[in-house]
Amino acid sequence: MIELLSPAELPRARAAGALVADILTSLRSRSTVGTNLLDVDRWAREMIDAAGALSCYVDYAPSFGRGPFGHHVCTSVNDAVLHGLPHDYALADGDLLSLDLAVSLGGIVADSAVSFVVGGARPPESLAMIAATERALGAGIAAAGPGVRLGDVSHAIGTVLTGAGYRVNTEFGGHGVGSTMHQDPHVSNTGRPGRGYRLRPGLLLALEPWVMADTADLVTDPDGWTLRSATGCRTAHSEHTIAITEDGAEVLTAPSPAPRPATAPPRR
Repeated sequence: MIELLSPAELPRARAAGALVADILTSLRSRSTVGTNLLDVDRWAREMIDAAGALSCYVDYAPSFGRGPFGHHVCTSVNDAVLHGLPHDYALADGDLLSLDLAVSLGGIVADSAVSFVVGGARPPESLAMIAATERALGAGIAAAGPGVRLGDVSHAIGTVLTGAGYRVNTEFGGHGVGSTMHQDPHVSNTGRPGRGYRLRPGLLLALEPWVMADTADLVTDPDGWTLRSATGCRTAHSEHTIAITEDGAEVLTAPSPAPRPATAPPRR
């Protein structure tokens, strides 16, 4: 099903997106060396509940998982890239953590993911991979707009990823959102320009480029959820929910800009 929001519903979509962005910003800042993934999940639950929102994950039980998921945020570490099930693990310096969060507020879902390195370590390969997914996400957003073919968006994402030297897995990608988390259309992370569904105002899309350092193959953990690189290499994942408007594409899950520090008045 492809669901289109009316202009009157867009403010609710913006509110859902802002909530997801705020929660991810908070989780990122609190995820430091020694933080337990179960605490990250607890913090997510507390913030979702405090906002009067609903987690899209707790009762989520699709055919590809061993559901229900039972947690509030996906926590994927190092070679885990998607659907990382929170478990009793303390983050170490240099870990690459991906957080993926989907929340329903006012009956509308927003979905976003961020990858970052924990602690003071700065492994260049990990930072380059994260940056590639962020650039690919930006390219996909820039390509989106009313009347654009879905293949143009996928092609823009894939061009950045392959240009950075990564292979693209097409089993999982972006998707439509709306009153539920996963809707049509599927948004592959590679595609042919000029092909596919023509984007229309009111459509919400979750664009989510993700890569693995040296493979395109996945394996599933015994937990039935966590997807890892088949070679044990590191991975990265970036995601935003966008709204197609009459004027282009609006990013709903962009973090709020940090407030500028107050400046003292000039001395007279």
